[in-house]
Amino acid sequence: MFRKFKIGRHERGLLFRDKEFKALLQPGRHWFFDPLIRIRVDVVSVRDAWLRHKDLDVIARSGALQDQALVVDLKDAQRALVWIDGRFAAVLKPGQYALWTVFHDVKVDVLDVADPRFHRKDLAIVAAGKDAADALDTYTVESGFTGLYFRDGEFQSELRPGTHAFWKGVARIKLHNVDLKEQVCDVAGQEIMTADKVTLRLNAVLAYRVVNALRAVTEVEDYRQALYREAQLALRAIVGTRELDALLGDKDAVAKELGGNVKNRAAAFGVEVVSAGVRDIMLPGEMKDLMNKVTEAKKAAEAALITRREETAAIRMQANTAKILETNPTLMRVRELEVLEKVAQKANLKVVLGEKGLADRVVNLL
Repeated sequence: MFRKFKIGRHERGLLFRDKEFKALLQPGRHWFFDPLIRIRVDVVSVRDAWLRHKDLDVIARSGALQDQALVVDLKDAQRALVWIDGRFAAVLKPGQYALWTVFHDVKVDVLDVADPRFHRKDLAIVAAGKDAADALDTYTVESGFTGLYFRDGEFQSELRPGTHAFWKGVARIKLHNVDLKEQVCDVAGQEIMTADKVTLRLNAVLAYRVVNALRAVTEVEDYRQALYREAQLALRAIVGTRELDALLGDKDAVAKELGGNVKNRAAAFGVEVVSAGVRDIMLPGEMKDLMNKVTEAKKAAEAALITRREETAAIRMQANTAKILETNPTLMRVRELEVLEKVAQKANLKVVLGEKGLADRVVNLL
């Protein structure tokens, strides 16, 4: 007829009669007159800070937990952060929760999530906590980048490098990471026809950086692709107005004009062109052979011209020398002796010198 229930030191009893909650039982022995077995006592441990029960709403509404547990009832626009014994425990989404406070030091921060962005100094700790991934979306903006924060399609703010978090289920969040470092755009393999109808392949390169991240994201679908397209069009316009010789002779002028043409258009979508250059100009095989032959012919003509100039200079020098020797017999005599000295070094030569010259006085030459 009587039933006894024992509640341990770190336990509490949830008393139900006819399936209705009646009271919270403290540690000790409890006797109940229950001939029809209508009483049920659910024993729960307060060492587990979380009170989990299918009838939690009824238990909380009764007020029996007022001095024993902390009841948290979160609305749709609320979230909560839970610390147990000074350690972060969980992120709570909308719903009803109860945590025992008789054994643990429990702290609960209830937050309004009307603004979906989550601002806290302890973001890293919270993001690594239990169930945080179910309640928070985290984004990382790397060094050298900027983050563009859009809420429901509307731009909100730029985010500095670091970790940023947003509540799930509150709004449609989108974050664009935009690289602010200097980058390179290769415009390679462009087949273009010159003004004199020569088809060539050209490789160019642009150095650029994003100076207005918002315009780079909102003005064009893909600012990198837009810059590449503008460079393509500018190259075709520049090369198409030049003949091959002019193009090959002044690639720097082509690069300068390319940079100038692209710069104004790129500025419209937040990109600054730092520099531009023409890396390679590749001619068709037959045109390359022809250019080699032309170059070879030019070099041969230049070599022949140089040879003729040297021969002319040598003859002119000889003529000047002959005039000097003709007007100065003594100098002529010295010149004859120098010649004889050179010949005597290589042959057995006997010479008789007189007043009328070397040719008339040669007696014997061996």
